[in-house]
Amino acid sequence: NQDYQISLQTALEKKAENAIFLEKVKNSERLDEEFKRQHDNAFTRIDCLDCANCCKTTSPILLQDDLDRLASHLKLSTGQFIQKFVEMDEDGDFVFNQTPCPFLASDNKCKVYSVRPEACSDYPHTNRKNMRDVLDIALENSLICPAVSEILDSMKKARGTVWRALSVLKYFSLALAFSE
Repeated sequence: NQDYQISLQTALEKKAENAIFLEKVKNSERLDEEFKRQHDNAFTRIDCLDCANCCKTTSPILLQDDLDRLASHLKLSTGQFIQKFVEMDEDGDFVFNQTPCPFLASDNKCKVYSVRPEACSDYPHTNRKNMRDVLDIALENSLICPAVSEILDSMKKARGTVWRALSVLKYFSLALAFSE
């Protein structure tokens, strides 16, 4: 979807701005509530099946329960499943050995949806508790998922433009400090 690609390009251009915004709001008492509200709003307009960029570009971290469940569903032993579909990444986590996801169908549907990995069912991780613990993930996911990009834009808009002026000043003072 062309609109989603434009949204992701805009998110890339706004990465520094979004990082500053998330730093500013990380101690908000209502952060989880704000994310949940904007998450729900974004997904009334965005259909994951029109995009599937997460499945096309990244792999979820696969937990042991995920590996066992997927293997069983495919009538493989866990060892066979790992050998066929999984590798260990640089952090020592199990991930799929290819992108796009080996279970992504041509219509952007998941061939193993009913038993998909936990990280897939929780994606994009914006409607959970303790969002302050995963703001770095939200920032990175804003470059992958147009819904996360929209969520951040909506949160900034809801807070008004005052933060933006302060953010620009903070950004330039940080840039100045690094250039010295």
